[in-house]
Amino acid sequence: MIVPIRCFTCGKPIGHLWDEYKKAEKAGRNKKNTLDKLGLERYCCRSIFLTHVDLTHKVGIFKR
Repeated sequence: MIVPIRCFTCGKPIGHLWDEYKKAEKAGRNKKNTLDKLGLERYCCRSIFLTHVDLTHKVGIFKR
């Protein structure tokens, strides 16, 4: 639902990188290069970013 603050496997803090990753993804940048730029080298951290599905808009009540 919400991007984890730390990697489940190695414990590296990754939550603060999510917004920058989403901005780069919207801009159409290459995912591999974006993850490299953010400093996500381990495959466990990369897998969280590549497979995460953000469902907060479906679960929460947000006024738009």
